[in-house]
Amino acid sequence: MAIKKIAVLTSGGDAPGMNAAVRAVARTALAKGMEVCGVYRGYDGLINENLLPMDLRTVSDIIHRGGTALYTARSEEFRTLEGQQKAAETCRKNGIEGVVVIGGDGSFRGAQDLTRQGIPCIGIPATIDNDISCCEYTIGYDTALNTCMHMIDKLRDTSQSHDRCSVVEVMGRRAGYLALNVGIAVGATTIVVPEVPFDFDRDILERIKATYETGKRHFIIIVAEGIGGVDEMAKKIEEKTGIETRPTVLGHVQRGGSPTVRDRVLASRMGNAAVELLCKGLSNRVVAMQMNSIVDFDIDEALAMKKPFDRAMYEVAHQISI
Repeated sequence: MAIKKIAVLTSGGDAPGMNAAVRAVARTALAKGMEVCGVYRGYDGLINENLLPMDLRTVSDIIHRGGTALYTARSEEFRTLEGQQKAAETCRKNGIEGVVVIGGDGSFRGAQDLTRQGIPCIGIPATIDNDISCCEYTIGYDTALNTCMHMIDKLRDTSQSHDRCSVVEVMGRRAGYLALNVGIAVGATTIVVPEVPFDFDRDILERIKATYETGKRHFIIIVAEGIGGVDEMAKKIEEKTGIETRPTVLGHVQRGGSPTVRDRVLASRMGNAAVELLCKGLSNRVVAMQMNSIVDFDIDEALAMKKPFDRAMYEVAHQISI
């Protein structure tokens, strides 16, 4: 039996390109004759029946906007069985036969839970950390990379002017993909990530000193959020080397901004694919990108996967940065 009505929500941390995904979901479903509801504020919106009927114009002029027009929240109530049952009842009460969930791992676990309550769900990976194991590239990652690069380029200008060292923290609590690629893009002296054990003297002080001896007088150290401690790191560098050193935490500015072409196109492809999966009667799936193709996995399988860290790229980064 053909699906007549679906809902779409965004959950967890916002990522540039979420709006493009919402737009693609809504317009694909509408083109197939379905009704579409936007859910405000993630799973909380399902629990509290905070729904927005969508038409073609509801999603006009959002493809270029950062953040999420549907807003987002992390729902403690939805972690409980009672909360999940309330969300499922909202769907049944409003005739919603499938839900597209745009977010990260935590959002997909919520989609698992909602599926168990009898509501078919499809996940779309959107996170600037690029830490969804089944997906080579997640919505928002490219925009965040470019935001970090532009900001660190500006820091480099002042570091060079003052012969300084800048220690810069970028996002990535459990994953160093953002730090690694940004570090390569800005020519960082050292990149510190959770996946690779580091020694302060060997990996930071000795590299700074070796680079100094070749004539360089300003330095960029990129540190993933999961490592932290950039204030203390900067103090130790200045104490040990005598080089004026400043810490910078880029923070939530990395989540914002108009999405890049890559993120807009990826989000549009994934949003379309998610609706197609629901139309085929599939559920508990996550859309992913592999080798520039859109594929899908069972959410249980996807959450069990481990994403390998590219150690070879890490070694390249340090070979070419001295």
